[in-house]
Amino acid sequence: MSNKQTKPLMPKLRFPDFLAAEGWRVVPLSQLARRTKKKNRDQKITRVLTNSAEFGVVDQRDFFDKDIAIQGNLESYFIVEIGSYVYNPRISTTAPVGPISKNKIETGVMSPLYTVFKFENDSNEFYEHYFKTTGWHTYIRQASSTGARHDRMAISSDDFMAMPLPVSSPAEQQKIADCLSSLDELIAAQARKFDALKTHKKGLMQQLFPREGETQPRLRFAEFRDAGEWEETTLGAYFDPIRNGFVGTATPYYTTSEGVRYLQGRNIKQGMIDADNLIFITNDFHNRQRKSHLKTGDILMVQSGHVGECAVVGPDFDGANCHALVILTPRKKLSSEFFGQYFYAPIGKLAIFQITTGNTIKHILASELKTLPIHVPSLAEQQRIADCLTALNTLITTASQELEILKTHKKGLMQKLFPPPEVVEA
Repeated sequence: MSNKQTKPLMPKLRFPDFLAAEGWRVVPLSQLARRTKKKNRDQKITRVLTNSAEFGVVDQRDFFDKDIAIQGNLESYFIVEIGSYVYNPRISTTAPVGPISKNKIETGVMSPLYTVFKFENDSNEFYEHYFKTTGWHTYIRQASSTGARHDRMAISSDDFMAMPLPVSSPAEQQKIADCLSSLDELIAAQARKFDALKTHKKGLMQQLFPREGETQPRLRFAEFRDAGEWEETTLGAYFDPIRNGFVGTATPYYTTSEGVRYLQGRNIKQGMIDADNLIFITNDFHNRQRKSHLKTGDILMVQSGHVGECAVVGPDFDGANCHALVILTPRKKLSSEFFGQYFYAPIGKLAIFQITTGNTIKHILASELKTLPIHVPSLAEQQRIADCLTALNTLITTASQELEILKTHKKGLMQKLFPPPEVVEA
């Protein structure tokens, strides 16, 4: 941190109460908090905590489903009180310089590899939110040793405690903390709604499709309760499984909008077709591969890797299939949406699992799909089940989108409520 900085910091967005207030300052962490180095000498504390990049400070047993630290050998571990902050130098995709998190669960102990510190004001969550931004990352990179291990930052305690932090008035800090905490509550509530919908669908699918060894589901819509058992047949009686597609390295393709779009295995995700990143092939090549052209109602099934992932081709998609997917082309009138859901139900997953081969990379053969045993109701019941699950999918998709909107809103808000990183670290 330079001592030459005299110009007050100004975030891009301030609450009306503070528009006329003086600018922010920059001070080292050591002037705001003290490093805590008290060790568990008498080993009275046996609860071992860890700082997860995704979940923050959590109980080690809950996070790893076992004790990583050896009980009876905790005398060198730091005591971490509630309200203390912990820096974990281990880097990850979600924490490129390691996470800093606040202990909000219970007093415990942590590895001496962590840096533990505590602010003078425990109740203010301002810096808990600040440490979720990238505003402090550049300083950590610059202060870390160039000879650090590839999976962790190497920074001395003194350098860490010299980290420059933005400081505003206590009232403004509390206002920002309250705002972001309220937004966190909205995000958490939306995440619970999203998870509840997914759990509901999972339970519903266990009831709407027959279980292993059974020939009818345990839950049926009122109009089909006396319809009898589902037909025991094979997938080949309803579909022609066609593997014929393009050979990856021999496929001429363009990255422009000219030609014909084609799908690969990575374009099928959780029952949906992801058409954002498609490859384009020449029309001439496509004309020699007509069997790979997709029609409305075809089902695409991933053949290698995430075996069994599938999606129904809708009327709005016009394109072709490559070698990574099997095309299931209907042979008779049926509900493709029903079968698209069938392979995500336990009975469908089990059937696919039983024909899956390969130790490292799992795969299935199109020829074996023809004889795959399945249970099928009447067309009317197929459509009723499909309509129900499609409506539920719409709710799940909407909940997911709303969750992402809230997360994006918070990310943008945090970029404006705190001064820009380059200003803080100047």
